[in-house]
This record gives sequence, structure tokens and C-alpha cells, in this order.
Amino acid sequence: MDATHRTFVIIGGGLAGAKAAQTLREEGFAGRVILIGDEHEQPYERPPLSKDYLTGRAERDSVFVHDPAWYAHHRIELHLGQPAVAVDRDRREVRLGDGTRVPYDALLLATGAEPRRLGIPGTELAGVHHLRRLAHSDHLRGVLTSRAPAGEPLVIAGAGWIGLEVAAAARALGTEVVVVEPEATPLHAVLGPEVGEVFTALHHEHGVTFHFGTRLAAITGRDGMVAGVRTEDGRELPARAVLAAIGARPRAALAEHAGLDLAPSGGIAVDSALRTSDPAIFAAGDVASVAAPDTGARRRVEHWANALNSGPAAARAMLGQEISYDRVPYFFSDQYDVGLEYSGWAPPGTYDRVVFRGDVAKRAFIAFWLRENRVLAGLNMNVWDVTDAIQHLVRTGTPVDPDALADRGTPLPTPAAS
Repeated sequence: MDATHRTFVIIGGGLAGAKAAQTLREEGFAGRVILIGDEHEQPYERPPLSKDYLTGRAERDSVFVHDPAWYAHHRIELHLGQPAVAVDRDRREVRLGDGTRVPYDALLLATGAEPRRLGIPGTELAGVHHLRRLAHSDHLRGVLTSRAPAGEPLVIAGAGWIGLEVAAAARALGTEVVVVEPEATPLHAVLGPEVGEVFTALHHEHGVTFHFGTRLAAITGRDGMVAGVRTEDGRELPARAVLAAIGARPRAALAEHAGLDLAPSGGIAVDSALRTSDPAIFAAGDVASVAAPDTGARRRVEHWANALNSGPAAARAMLGQEISYDRVPYFFSDQYDVGLEYSGWAPPGTYDRVVFRGDVAKRAFIAFWLRENRVLAGLNMNVWDVTDAIQHLVRTGTPVDPDALADRGTPLPTPAAS
């Protein structure tokens, strides 16, 4: 078929979908490109929702991937505010909520993830928040900028990345914050206790109260509004609002109902070319569980960089290019006067030691997670221009001398120096 008569459909109005559409045009695809999003907003990036946009330091227009005119100029057909409800693989059609059927020659699922729900009494009360969409951030900012009596904090369930970033934003706006976290430290499941303690101290210094080792058991209300919470260990705490920040689950229902293979740990199973069990359907971003090209081991990454890079990779695969998507996971965060980058993957149980390089007390350091003297992951806090070196160590698995790694006077191995 002449390429100009082919139709490529993208489901998902986030960064992965928008960058896939952009790449199709940059690679010379001249057929139809249709992007379907269930929000009325044009595609936007999500990191600002818990950072500068939430605090009001960034304007609304800054979160969008492209300006509105870009889509028309590049002949990207936007179907916004209309969810895709079914994929008919035999007919190669996507059915929208209003009954419209959109044909495709190749389909990209970039449906992202959705916040996990607390599943406790009281979640129906006004003042219970999640943070995934622009509207969520708008509503939460209204809470953080409104006056409230002392002793009525924002209660955050979960001390992961979103929970901590919102805590920092709330404190910047003068809101009291209490964080309830079942683990012993923030970010425990990602960073372990050694670096988790750094975040405990950081947030304590800025007035955040933590309750570790417990969860929310119920949210209590008055006149239909949040008034407090009860924890599993019996604490009764006042609250002006509650943010559920206990993680996200991949939005894979569309794929599941279409009969596509899912990964046992969640998400849509794709090969290293981001192709699903149907050769005409691809997946990218938060929803994709990607098989490593060498081992076949699967990993699903929910961070911004994965959406930025996997959307274009999937677009090239849709065009028939040879693709092997195998990037080192990467994440960044900003909290108070701390900026950080994290590369790799080393949850508790996978590493045998953490090596620090720099000044931990001044929060200007690099932390390396090692197993048998090989770097699994690295986090640089207020230290810059070292990500390439960290990712090189992670990717190659080069054996390291822990003492040399900790010595700021010893250069880090880099691709050019190795």
C-alpha cells in the first residue's frame, strides 16, 4: 500500500503519544496520523503537575508538548475528550465512546497509568485528591493556596516521588504537611533506607511530619468534607485534604479486552521493538512492559524519560525500522533546593552496599548502589553532568573499586575514557 494511504492511530494524549506523532512526521511518513486522547486538553507533560505548575511558578501553556497550531501544521488529527473504548483487531478499527470507528494500519497504545486508589472508608468525601491530570493539579493548587486554620494539614498517603514533590510544593506555599508511609523511610521501595534517610532529613528540615510504619485506615469527614484521617496504628489526625500518592497502575484494559498479551507484573507485554503480540499494534510509555533484547527480562518504567524516548522508538518501529529499545531507566526530581537525577534500578534486595561520593550532609553527592562491585544504579543530588558516566557504569556492568568510586579526586569512568 502507498504510504500516503496508510493510517497510523495513536491512543494516548501524553508525552509518549505526542512524541510518537512528531517522529512519524520527522521520519517522512505522509499518511494519516490520528491521535486520540480522553482529555479535552492537547497532549501535555506530567512532571510539572507536582512541581512548578502546582506551585504557580510555571504557566499553563508551558506544560503542553506542542502549541495548538503545530498539530494542524503537521496534519496530526486530534480526537480529544473522546475515550477509545475498544480495539477490533480483525477489522483493524478503534471504537470511540460516541460509537465512531477509526480504522488503522498500525496502532500505538500510549495509554499511560492511573493513580492507585486508597480503598478505605471516606474516599468519597470532598477533599480527597489524586494527581495525574492537569485538572487534578488545578484542584490541588486551590487547596494549597487557600487559607486554613493552623493544625489542619494536607495529609499525603505515600512517601514516593509524587508524595514528596507535592509535600515540597505544599510547604513552599505555606501549607502544613503530614505524610503517612508504611515503610521505614521515604522512597524505600526504590532507593532503600540508606538514601531514604536523606529525604527524611530534608523534609523534616522544611517542617514536614512523617508517620512511618503505618497506613491510612479511614478518612473521616464533616458535612461531606474531609476533616481528618485514622491510621492503622490508631492515630486520629486532623486534615484539610488528603492526597493519595500510593503509586499508579498501567491503563491496560483496552489491550486486555482486545486479547493482547499482558506482562505478569502489569502492563502490555512488548518486545524490544515495542511490538505487542499483534504485529500491527505497538505500546510505549508507562503502559509498556518491555522485554530486554538480551535476556528477555521485562521492565515497565513510569518516568518522563521513558515516555520521551519510547514514543519515538515505537513510531520508528511502526515505520518498519529496526528498533531495539534498551535505555537505562532515568528519573529526575526537584524538592526545595535539591535537584537530583536517578539512573538505573536497584530496589532493596538487589544490592549489597551503597557507596557515597561527596558531602551527604550538604546534599551534594552521588550515591551508587552496588552488587558484587558492579553499579546497578546511581543518584546524583545537586551534582551535575555525571549522568552519562553513571549510565555507562550501569549499562556496561564494569567492575569498580568502591574506594575509588567514593573518592571525588578519582574521575568516574566514562564511555570516552573506558
